[in-house]
Amino acid sequence: MNYLDGRILSTTAPKHTHKEWLAFLKKIHRKTPKELTLHLIVDNYATHKHATVRDWVAKQPRVRLHFTPTSSSWMNMVERFFRQLTDDVVREGSFENVPELITAINVHLAHHNLNPTPYRWRAEGAAILEKIQRARAAQTKSNE
Repeated sequence: MNYLDGRILSTTAPKHTHKEWLAFLKKIHRKTPKELTLHLIVDNYATHKHATVRDWVAKQPRVRLHFTPTSSSWMNMVERFFRQLTDDVVREGSFENVPELITAINVHLAHHNLNPTPYRWRAEGAAILEKIQRARAAQTKSNE
């Protein structure tokens, strides 16, 4: 999800292992302008931190992974998008098989990308920084 313009780059896979995640990272790498540094905000799922993924990212100077704490505003945005996808696609129809569902999702995403809207942050910067400081303090305390 490109928060600057609202476009979605997607893929579907039967599993969510490090292999699928790495394939998706490579797709993002191929499909985005080479002059851009890619700041990818991801959750702390172990798949995103697999050694193979870390090794590949280390060799890509323009790819940077940022791991979010639970309930971060970025994840809220992603969850909001998935709720909309569920409301507009998954609950609207009944699907006889997985390929039919995947097609419906891909059609929805293609339609979305025809007229994407960027996400607008509503939280104040100071409030976000305060939450970050509290999270770091809590993490330091739990590591003691």
